Amino acid sequence: MNTLKIIVFFIFFSHINTLFSQKNNIIPTPIEQTINSGHMEIENSPEIIADFELNSAATLFKDAVKKLELAYDKQTKNRIIFSLNKKLNNEEYILKINSDEITIQSSTKNGAIHGFQSLNQLMNLNFNSGVIKLQNQVIKDSPRFKYRGMHLDVGRHMYPVDFIKKYIDGLAMLKFNNFHWHLTEDQGWRIEIEKYPELNNVGSFRDSTLIGHYTDKPWQFDKTKYGGFYTNKEIKEVVRYAEERGINVIPEIEMPGHSQAAVSSYPEFGCTGEQVGVAPLWGVFKEIYCSKNETFDFLEDIIDEVVELFPGKYIHIGGDEAPKTNWKACGNCQDVIKREGLKDEHELQSYFITRMEKYINSKGKQIIGWDEILEGGLAPNATVMSWRGISGGLEAAKMNHEVIMTPNATCYLDHYQAKDTKNEPLAIGGYTPIEEIYNYEPIPDELDESLHKYIIGAQGNVWTEYMKTSKHVEYMVFPRIFALSEVVWAKNKPSFEDFEKKVIDTYPILDKMDINYSKHLERLEE
Repeated sequence: MNTLKIIVFFIFFSHINTLFSQKNNIIPTPIEQTINSGHMEIENSPEIIADFELNSAATLFKDAVKKLELAYDKQTKNRIIFSLNKKLNNEEYILKINSDEITIQSSTKNGAIHGFQSLNQLMNLNFNSGVIKLQNQVIKDSPRFKYRGMHLDVGRHMYPVDFIKKYIDGLAMLKFNNFHWHLTEDQGWRIEIEKYPELNNVGSFRDSTLIGHYTDKPWQFDKTKYGGFYTNKEIKEVVRYAEERGINVIPEIEMPGHSQAAVSSYPEFGCTGEQVGVAPLWGVFKEIYCSKNETFDFLEDIIDEVVELFPGKYIHIGGDEAPKTNWKACGNCQDVIKREGLKDEHELQSYFITRMEKYINSKGKQIIGWDEILEGGLAPNATVMSWRGISGGLEAAKMNHEVIMTPNATCYLDHYQAKDTKNEPLAIGGYTPIEEIYNYEPIPDELDESLHKYIIGAQGNVWTEYMKTSKHVEYMVFPRIFALSEVVWAKNKPSFEDFEKKVIDTYPILDKMDINYSKHLERLEE
């Protein structure tokens, strides 16, 4: 190798090492990141200047600086400017770091929040001995998909409001924009409904819970009352907290199935009218809502209260795993089939969902349903969440309906993340390592390019049958959620090997957030 090549080689790798030491990697990966010469050193709280519309992002920045415990000094030499740039798209942002000034440009509050989240990662990665040292750079960024979701089931096990906020912090850090809150289940009703207090007095509590795994026979139960619910005040607090971080909260009110807790509270809205208990174990149950007018009145009253709590666009109505056993034997349901000229119980489910959709649309909302809502005919304005693989998503997109992809084999974070499960916390089963999520492509190859626009994004789902504690939830979600964030945001993902390094670099941020995360990537590195 001649002298010139050696010099160039040395300069190149010196530059790479400088960047690595500065830790300029951001998750999810920005579209464009240009590293410039020079640094900004922040030793005390910068001056903050913000256009009124971007105050939420400015407040988040102020809080982040407080957490780093930087001193306040009126004579600060640094400042950060949040400025409107109406030329940018909805969630697009431009972040510029110069030696004495940081600017975040966006056309919306949410764009500015995304810019803040990138800056906040850089600040935390480059904070040492009371000083933040940032490489000068320019980042131009926007998301690949408009829907970027994470789900949390609080029906099987529920968690304190403080944890729900912490979960939202994790989503916001990674630029997710939808939190799907699964609030009703066979095993517990978790939302306060004032008109129907028995939903909370009865339906929010089960008398016992399965011990161990569902496949362990004979079943054993702990014979301990379990439950609770989120009050209207707590829900408003969570919704406001999420909104301040650019996240929409989507409530799920399951129907017609997964409704045993509701039927246990008001047996007259089931098919048999008989008293049943809140389910103490997991699975699919035959107790579902009866398709009579009184049930629709009941559900419409519930929706009236739900829409007052959740200002977002969507209400998720479930629609999955609704056995038709009781409907087949129910005189009321069979009368509806005859009256409406329906072919069978599958068409009755379509009638049920379509009727509820019409009411929810009248409230200015749109419905999302699991892919079973395709059976018997899809409601006119429904968005389909495709979980049983990709076929439901393909079918809905071909019908010109919007689709959120969440195939259970790839996007269910209740699966094991290691083949050797001896040292892993109990999980429902399956094996979904972080690499599989990272390599997931939400738009199926089989889908004609003209229909790609109907795939609006993807979502990770966290079902909590076996997650009794918030720490267990964290372990199952982090860092796999990092991989999903790249899938739904990034337009130019790095190699998985480079992504691994980025994630491991980010562990100190998770430590600061007191998040209990899996270290399987470290094991892969060893």
